[in-house]
Amino acid sequence: MKILLTGGSGMVGRNIQDYAQLYRDDEVLHPSSRELNLLYFESIKEYLKQHQPDFIIHAAGIVGGIQANIDNPVKFLVDNLNMGQNLVLAAQEVGIKQLLNLGSSCMYPRSAPNPLREEQVLTGALEPTNEGYALAKIVTAKLCSYCSQESDGQLQYKTLIPCNLYGKYDKFDGVKSHMIPAALYKIHQAKVQNANEVEIWGDGTARREFMYAEDLADAIFYALDNFERMPDMLNIGLGHDFSINEYYEAVATIVGFEGSFAHDITKPVGMKQKLVSTEKLEDFGWKHRYSLADGLQKTYQYYLERN
Repeated sequence: MKILLTGGSGMVGRNIQDYAQLYRDDEVLHPSSRELNLLYFESIKEYLKQHQPDFIIHAAGIVGGIQANIDNPVKFLVDNLNMGQNLVLAAQEVGIKQLLNLGSSCMYPRSAPNPLREEQVLTGALEPTNEGYALAKIVTAKLCSYCSQESDGQLQYKTLIPCNLYGKYDKFDGVKSHMIPAALYKIHQAKVQNANEVEIWGDGTARREFMYAEDLADAIFYALDNFERMPDMLNIGLGHDFSINEYYEAVATIVGFEGSFAHDITKPVGMKQKLVSTEKLEDFGWKHRYSLADGLQKTYQYYLERN
């Protein structure tokens, strides 16, 4: 099968490529943004006409942590929206029959009861700290659904909604990264600098669900192999979560940091909990492989090899 993968240079895209090389015999096209600029509809259409992929995995996007979303709401909304709608509409026009869009658990309302079920999308107000990103993801997911509906079964455009991710190819920074790579970076720096204390944003009681990125790649190819029976929108998650404090403690154990933590309650923390329901996922027949300790160990080893 010939697969077009967008976002091939990002964390999710690179994990998909690694997985395909290890376990698959598909041909995976992963053009750079110079080869395929998703902000331009006509260039996408010409690329699809030329290469005629059997399947599209849309993993491209402008991503970042809370601070990056707060600082750049226009870019997170407009660029993600344009990339999604351009790709989906170009695929529809060219006649690509199957497309897998990657959404985000940010699509769920901030006050929705946990665990978050697929039916809760568009039932309430979004979390303000990443509202622009979430809006773009929701519109792209609904566009996929509409294209499938209008085609009378000729097109299958569906959306996976992963929980938070971490792993190889992540961006490690103390301010702009997602929580786990930020924690790894800060705690490692504290260890090598013999610091006694590491700062945590908020009181640390907010709960999050983080999946090792290789597990998502496994889920994506499982979905590809079982695409006809996959629901229109499907959560990909673990079925359990941890508090921010528990993640920092787990990272400290992996890194070997024996200091303490200080909480800055003036910093934004987002939703108090964001745990996706895995009820439909279990019916679909997929389950994650990596424990938190195993995933953190692999991620820290990756970080050490490159820093």
